[in-house]
Amino acid sequence: MPELPEVETVRRSLLPVVLNKPIEAVEVPYERIVQQMEIPTFQEQLLGQSFLDLSRRGKYLIFSLERGLELVAHLRMTGKLIYYSDSAIPRAKHTSAIFNFGSQGELRFEDVRKFGTLDLVREGEYTQIKGLDTLGVEPLSQDFTWQFLEDAVKNRSAKIKGFLLDQRHIAGLGNIYVDESLFMAQIHPERTAQSLKRAEIKRLHQAIQEVLTEAILGQGTTLRDYRTGYGREGSFQNRLQIYGKKGEKCPRCGVDLEHKKVAGRTSHYCPACQRE
Repeated sequence: MPELPEVETVRRSLLPVVLNKPIEAVEVPYERIVQQMEIPTFQEQLLGQSFLDLSRRGKYLIFSLERGLELVAHLRMTGKLIYYSDSAIPRAKHTSAIFNFGSQGELRFEDVRKFGTLDLVREGEYTQIKGLDTLGVEPLSQDFTWQFLEDAVKNRSAKIKGFLLDQRHIAGLGNIYVDESLFMAQIHPERTAQSLKRAEIKRLHQAIQEVLTEAILGQGTTLRDYRTGYGREGSFQNRLQIYGKKGEKCPRCGVDLEHKKVAGRTSHYCPACQRE
């Protein structure tokens, strides 16, 4: 699933090409992508409108529209939002929705596994979108301080890996960047959140921000399906230290890396650098 760096990269790549272009046609080949609304109503509400802005909250993309509406997109496992400057370019087999800007191209939601979603709501009314209205702090915001993290893990018996994956605590983190951050901070994924010392919390806070920032600069991690808003692969997969590298040597100490299920996800770690 695309995580914060991938979704932020999609946002940044789409911003220059989809704003202030009147939507001349809306097609929904896969109707189940649209949530809580009949397709004719969805199309009627969007026709003639323009995207005024595009923001991100956690792993959600939020397109601001005229008349106080917002289009909220979640890419889920394999979704891609790609802008095509020429609408005559053949559409991918698994295209779920198309927003056509006439001679100015079109925005397509492509999704092989068909888990992606679109919600059209009044501005800020997110209660019908499961998960969006309960998101935690943005890890690259000023609100995410080491003191915040220290308070958040206090009295939490959950394993730190599971704690970081819980979107109600910190928004946008997923398996890749949690593994990378824990490795950088030298913290075992099975440590309980409340067991972390202040020095470890400070290291983890810094690691999360550094890893996410570098991943955004690398335009995200493409392991299989993820693409930027221009349909290009990211490059951060070439800089991963530990994720997906089971059986390889630790880049820090040379010990064989290990992996196990933690919080329901395959977790990669170094048994020497990240002591349990």
